[in-house]
Amino acid sequence: MTILSLSNLSKSYGRDCALDAVDLEVTAGERVALLGHNGAGKSTLMKLVLGLIDRTQGEISVAGHAPGSPVARALTAYLPENVAFHPALTGREQIRHFLRLRGANPREADALLEKVGLADAARRRIGTYSKGMRQRVGLAQALIGSPRLMVLDEPTSGLDPVSRREFYALLDELAATGTAILLSSHALSEVEARTDRIVILSKGRKVSEGTLGDLRAEAALPLTVSLRARKGFEAEVARAFPEAQGSGALLVLTCPQGAKLETMTRITDAAEAIEDFDVVPASLDDIYAHISRRAA
Repeated sequence: MTILSLSNLSKSYGRDCALDAVDLEVTAGERVALLGHNGAGKSTLMKLVLGLIDRTQGEISVAGHAPGSPVARALTAYLPENVAFHPALTGREQIRHFLRLRGANPREADALLEKVGLADAARRRIGTYSKGMRQRVGLAQALIGSPRLMVLDEPTSGLDPVSRREFYALLDELAATGTAILLSSHALSEVEARTDRIVILSKGRKVSEGTLGDLRAEAALPLTVSLRARKGFEAEVARAFPEAQGSGALLVLTCPQGAKLETMTRITDAAEAIEDFDVVPASLDDIYAHISRRAA
């Protein structure tokens, strides 16, 4: 089921085009990452999805409803990069307040705070929370009402590595129950492993879209191969791979994706002289930089 649908969506401010004819669909249970440099159009797209601004042209719907309509608002949750709550309230009081605003049972606050790892701090004032803890309060607020669509803008900002892992595990649980997730992030190493599809924006245009495998094939960046020679066989390995860089036991070379099997065959032929090897494909950081430069 399609939860979010954008068709030929554009937004202009006078002569300045912030978003240019973007098409996008996010289905139930899908995790889609939105990437782009500052000014690429990510925030504009999210504001349009949330109904905070009006489109210049095109169509947009949230589960078949107009963005900003009462039904779309009820189905959508939003977590900004920098959340702000009343510092004098405790975490429990703040979430109870949001539950009442949504017409939900305030007693659900403790379960929500426990879900985001704040059970022990529920009675503390938010003014004593770290940025990462405040971000967790924001996530607890976003979970109210079991939203069908979650829009997350740099959601792991301020979280430590363990908290980030727990955060994405929670997103995995939400996706497994059918929640569609649209998130923007500059932490590409996180996005690389925890999303189903990646959309890259540049100057308001969608310049690439697909799985990591799709983008890797599109960019066609070379693989990096590291070779470690057995002791006493360094010269033999260097002769077998004259294009490699380095000295001593460790050598590094690159090969086009289409030459991967050929390179593996060469490694197999020299197996007696090689102690270990690694083949590393281009990272999402490399792919994103390549596609962004090409679009520019």
